[in-house]
Amino acid sequence: MSKRVVVGLSGGVDSSVAAHLLLEQGYEVIGIFMRNWHDESVIINNECPWIDDSNDAMLAAEALGIPFQVLDMSAQYKERIVDYMFREYSVGRTPNPDVLCNREVKFDLFLQVAMSLHADFVATGHYVRKEETAESSGNVVFRLLSGADPNKDQSYFLCQLKQSQLAKALFPIGHLQKSEVREIARQIGLPNAEKKDSQGLCFIGKVKLPIFLQQQLEPKLGDIIEVPEDFPDSNRSEEIQDELLRLANPPAFIPAMGKVIGQHQGAHYYTVGQRKGLGVGGKALPLFILETDAVNNIVYVGQGENHPGILRHALRVHSGDVHWVREDLRMLPGEERSYLGRIRYRQELVPCKLFMRSDGLFVLFDAVQRGVAAGQFVAWYADDELIGSGVIA
Repeated sequence: MSKRVVVGLSGGVDSSVAAHLLLEQGYEVIGIFMRNWHDESVIINNECPWIDDSNDAMLAAEALGIPFQVLDMSAQYKERIVDYMFREYSVGRTPNPDVLCNREVKFDLFLQVAMSLHADFVATGHYVRKEETAESSGNVVFRLLSGADPNKDQSYFLCQLKQSQLAKALFPIGHLQKSEVREIARQIGLPNAEKKDSQGLCFIGKVKLPIFLQQQLEPKLGDIIEVPEDFPDSNRSEEIQDELLRLANPPAFIPAMGKVIGQHQGAHYYTVGQRKGLGVGGKALPLFILETDAVNNIVYVGQGENHPGILRHALRVHSGDVHWVREDLRMLPGEERSYLGRIRYRQELVPCKLFMRSDGLFVLFDAVQRGVAAGQFVAWYADDELIGSGVIA
C-alpha cells in the first residue's frame, strides 16, 4: 500500500511539480490550498490575489489527477501570524512572518490536518533538501540542507523547524534548479508552468504594509532625526568591559544626537536598514534608518550604507529564543563554535563564531553586518546544513 502525502498547493509551479514528482515516486497525493487571508483591501492589485492562486492550484490538481480542496485557515493565521506581526511592529521590532508561517502554519496546523487525513507526510515546494543520518547514540537525525539552486535556496525560511516536523516533511524539488522545475512543468503540461514566482506574505501575497499595519496601528506623527557619523554611543563605549556585549549592543540614540529633518506617520511602520519610504531628500548620500523608537515615536536616520549607526559586528539572542534544528548539536554555556551565518533571506553566508553563555547566545561575525534588526532571525549553518536559529534581541 502506497504512502499518503498531503501537498500544500500554493498555485505556483514549484508545489505543483513537487506533487508530480511524488506521484512518480509512487505516493498517494492529495492537494490542499490554504486560504489564510480575507481582507483584499491591503493586497496590491494583480500581485498574487488568493482567489487566482486557489484556481491555479485547482487546475494543477486536475492536470495531475489528484484530489483537491481549499482549507480556510484564516482565523488561525490571524492568531498566530498577523497578531504576532502587529505586536512586534508596535514595540519597534521587525518580525519575519514567513519564518513563523512555516513553523506555526505549514508544519504545525497544516501538518495536523494532514495527519487527520491519515497522511504519512506533508510536502511543499520549498527549495531545500532533507537527509537522514544518525547521531552517536544511533538515534535518527534529520538534516535540513540548502536547496541545490543557490538563487532559490529557502532554508532560512525553515530555520525554526523541529526534528518532529522534519520527520513528517518532504521537499521533492530541493535537488533541482528552478529552470529544471519549469521544464518539468512544461513537459507534463501544467497550466502554471510559466507563472511568475509569488512575493509577499506567506500564502497572502504582496501587501501594502503601511495600510496592513494601520488596521491596528494608528498613524502617529513623529520626528525623523538625522544622526551624524561621529555620534557618541554609550552602548558601545570602550568602557564596557564585556567585549561581546559591547559589540552586540544596538546603538543608544537620543534626540540630542542629531537634528529633525522631517516627519513620519508612525515609527512602528519602519524598520532598521530601510532606505525607501521616508520622503526626505536633498542629502549627499541616501538616508538609511538606523533605529526606530516606538515608545517616543522617533525614527533615527543616517547618510550612507556605511554609517556606523547601522553597522554591527555581533548580535545577541536571548536564551529562550535560541532554537536548534539539530538538537544533538545544542551548545552548552561556556561553549564556542564556528559556523556560517546569515541575518536575512538571500544574504550570502558569512563566517561567524557562536558563544553560548548563561545570559544568551552571542554571534560574532568576521565581517561587519548592516541593518541588524531586532525581531528578525539569525540562522547558522555547517557548510550547507542549517543547524539552528534565534530571534535577534
